[in-house]
Amino acid sequence: MAKQLNLTGGNQIIPTALHSEMQQSYLEYAMSVIVGRALPDVRDGLKPVHRRILYAMHELGLTPDRPFRKCARVVGDVLGKYHPHGDQAVYDALVRMVQEFATRYPLLAGHGNFGSLDNDPPAAMRYTETRLAPLATEALLNNIGEATVDFVGNFDNSQQEPVVLPAQLPVLLLNGCSGIAVGMATNIPPHNLGEVVDGLIALIDKPELPDEKLWELIPAPDFPTGGEIIDLEGVKEAYRTGRGTVRVRGVVKVEQLHYRRRHRTALVVTEFPYQVNKASWIEKVAELVNGGRIEGIADIRDESDRAGVRVVIELKRDASSDEVLGQLYHQTALQSNFGTILLALVDNAPCQLSLRGLLENFLRFREETLTRQYTHQLEVARKRLHLAEGLLTALNHLDAVIDILRNAPDGSTAKAQLQVQLGISDQQGDSILAMPMRRLTGLERQKLEAEVNELQGEIEKLETLLGDRKELLKSLKKELRGLKRRYGNERRTRLVTETKVASKSKEKTGKKQTATPVKVTDQPSDSALIEITQQEKIYWCEQPTEEKGSKSKDFVVFRDQLKTESPLIAITDSGKAYAVKKDSVSAVYQQKTPLKKVLQGIGSKSEESCLHYGYLPQQDLILLTQQGRIKRLSASEVANIGNRGLTLLKLKERDRVVDLCLAREEEDLLLATSAGRILRFKIDEIQVPPMGRSAQGNLATRLRQNEQPVGCVSLSSEDSILVVSELGYGKRIPVNALRRGSRGDIGTQGLQFINSSDRVSGMLPGQPEKQMVKLVSNQGRVFTLNIKDVPFWGKDGVGDRVVQLKGEEKITQLIPLHLA
Repeated sequence: MAKQLNLTGGNQIIPTALHSEMQQSYLEYAMSVIVGRALPDVRDGLKPVHRRILYAMHELGLTPDRPFRKCARVVGDVLGKYHPHGDQAVYDALVRMVQEFATRYPLLAGHGNFGSLDNDPPAAMRYTETRLAPLATEALLNNIGEATVDFVGNFDNSQQEPVVLPAQLPVLLLNGCSGIAVGMATNIPPHNLGEVVDGLIALIDKPELPDEKLWELIPAPDFPTGGEIIDLEGVKEAYRTGRGTVRVRGVVKVEQLHYRRRHRTALVVTEFPYQVNKASWIEKVAELVNGGRIEGIADIRDESDRAGVRVVIELKRDASSDEVLGQLYHQTALQSNFGTILLALVDNAPCQLSLRGLLENFLRFREETLTRQYTHQLEVARKRLHLAEGLLTALNHLDAVIDILRNAPDGSTAKAQLQVQLGISDQQGDSILAMPMRRLTGLERQKLEAEVNELQGEIEKLETLLGDRKELLKSLKKELRGLKRRYGNERRTRLVTETKVASKSKEKTGKKQTATPVKVTDQPSDSALIEITQQEKIYWCEQPTEEKGSKSKDFVVFRDQLKTESPLIAITDSGKAYAVKKDSVSAVYQQKTPLKKVLQGIGSKSEESCLHYGYLPQQDLILLTQQGRIKRLSASEVANIGNRGLTLLKLKERDRVVDLCLAREEEDLLLATSAGRILRFKIDEIQVPPMGRSAQGNLATRLRQNEQPVGCVSLSSEDSILVVSELGYGKRIPVNALRRGSRGDIGTQGLQFINSSDRVSGMLPGQPEKQMVKLVSNQGRVFTLNIKDVPFWGKDGVGDRVVQLKGEEKITQLIPLHLA
C-alpha cells in the first residue's frame, strides 16, 4: 500500500477558535475592500480604479493635444497592467469621469455617446473614444514620478504604479465621491473650484481661521446639474461634523403658453437636483397624476434638447401653480435630500472628516509633494551645474587638456591626469572626455556660461523655497491662483432662503401640505428692447437709450426687439457661440449688467471678447481668423447652443477669430489685411465650402511679416466697402473696382499710406443706409462717422482724413451700430 502524504507537516497544526478566525478573515477582507476599491484617498481624491485609469492614459500619451483613442484600448491597458477586476467596472468608472452632468469638473474628454441625464446607457467601449482633460493633465499628472510620489508594484509585480497622484487640487471636494464599503459608506458632494481655492488660500494665510469665515468662502456644494440649495443648516452640520443633509430642489419657472384659441399656465423645469433621472421623474409624475395623488396637471412633456433641460407641465385652467408645485416638491424627487458623509482614507485608514479636515489634509500632502519635487529638482540642477563647471574648467585650460589627451595612452589615464592637473571630480572627468569638438567654439562657450548662470539662479531659488516655509507656501498659493484662473467657473447651484406658504391642496390623509412657491422674477414685456454696449453690458429697456455725445467711452452697439422664440447669440474671438435667453436676464431689467453674467456657459472672468450679437442666422456664417483662415459654417450648426456654449471651429494655437459675416451664395467675399490688401472672390461650394464645427477652415491668403487680417464682408458687385486706417484716413471703394480672384491669391492693394507706419484698422460694408460707425482710438476717444460723408475713391490713393487725431493717437476699432 502506498505511503500517505503528510500534508499537515507533522506537528504544525495550530488550534484556532472558529469565531476568531472568522473575525480576522472578515476584517482582512473588509479592509481590502475599503482601501483597495470603495473609498477615495483624501490626498488626490481618487479611488484606485480612477487613479489607475488616469495613470494608464498618461502612459499611453493621451494628452489633450493628442487624438482621441478608443476606450476599449484604455480599458485593456488598465486591466492588463493595474486593475485585476472586470472590464465593465473599469469602463463604468471611465464613463463617469467623462459625463458633464455627473462630474463637476470632468477629468476625461469623450468622443461619442457617454449616456445622458435620462440614464441612457453609454455606447459600448469599442465605439467611444477618450483622452485626458486639460485639468487632469495639469492638476493631477504634472510632475508625476518617483521623485514626487511613492510607487508600488502592481498585482503581479510586472509594473510600477503610483500610490497616489501628485494632485495640485483637492479633487475629492471638486468632483465629490460616493462609495459603499463594508460597514461604511462615503457620499461627498462636488464643489466649486474657485471657492475651494479661496478656502485653501485662506487656511494657508490664517490656519486658525474660524469655521464661520471658512464657510463664507465655501458656502455650499456646487452640483453639475445646477438646482437650488434651500437649507444651509444641513450644509453647515455636514461641514462641521462630516455628516449632514443638503436639501436640493430643481429650478422651476412659471410661463404663460399661448395657443391659437386658449392660454395655459405652465410650470417649466429647467434644472433637476443632482443625480435625479429626468425620464424616471416624468414617469413618476405621470403615475401620480393618473393615480389622483397630484391634481391640477393637464399635460407633461419633455422639450429638452442640446440647449438644455426643459420639462413643461401644463396646468388645468383653475389650478394654482403654487399648489401644484408644492405637490411636486412633496411627492417627487424635484426636491430631494443629499446625504453628505465626508469619509475618506487618511493614512490608509477610513476617517470621517470635517470640511476643514479635508482641506488641511490636502494642504499637508501638497506641501510634502512640493518639498519632494523641489528637492529632486535641486539635486538635478546641482549635478548639472557640477558637470557644466567641469566643462568650463576644461575650456579655460584648453591647451593643457589637449596636451593630456594627445599623450595619454588610454581614456582612464587621461581622466586620472585631468583630475590631478585640473582638480576636477570623477564625474567631471567623464563629462570632459565625452565632450564633442563643437563645444570648443566660442558660441558654445557662451551657451555654457549662460547655462551655469541660469543653473546658479535656479539652485538659489530652490534652496530658498526649501529653506523658507513662507516662500514654499507663497509658491503654493501662486500655483492655486493660476489653476483657479485657468479652470475656475461660475457657481451653478444657487443658494436661496426658503419661504414657506400653506398650500390649499391636501393629501389623502387630510393634512395640509407645506410648500415653497416658485420664484417668479419680473420679466420684460415682449415689446421691450434689448441693448448691448461697447463695453459688453446688457440692458432691457422700454425706450431706446439716448446717446451721451460722440465722446462717451461706452455706447450702445446693438439694439433689437426682444424675441422669445429664439435666444440671442453672442460669438466670441475664441470661436464659440453663447446663448442669452429671455428668462436668464430678467435680473438686469433695471440696470446694465456685464454680458458674461447672463451668457450661458461663459465665465464672468473669461478673457473672451464678443465679436457679434444677433439672433439665429438664416444664412451660413463665415469666420475669419488671425492666421488668415476662413471657414463657412452652416446655419443649422448654430441652431442648438448648449448650456456651455457651442464651439464653431477648432482654432490652432495662438489663433483667434477677428471677424465674421453672413454668407450669401453667389455674392462676393472681401477680406482686408492690415497692409491694405483686399482679396475678393465668389462665395460658392469651391471657394468657400461649408464645413463642420470640428474643422479648422481653409487658408484664405498667406500673410506677410507683421500683417494680419482685419475684416471680412459679404457683398454684391454693386455695393461698396469702407476702409479706415489707424492714422484716420478713410475712403469708400466700389466692389467692382477690385479685381475678383480666388482663395489663396494676394488680392489688390486697396489702400495706400502716407506714412509707412500706418496700417488698416478695419473694413465695413459701405452702404449709406447703415449710416453710423463708431471709431475707437487707443486713447479711449470715440468718434461717430457717417458713412455717407466718406467720399468714394478707387483702389488707388490714400483717401481723405475722416477724423483728427492727437500726437500718438491711433484708431484701433471700427464698430458698426446695429440699432433696430
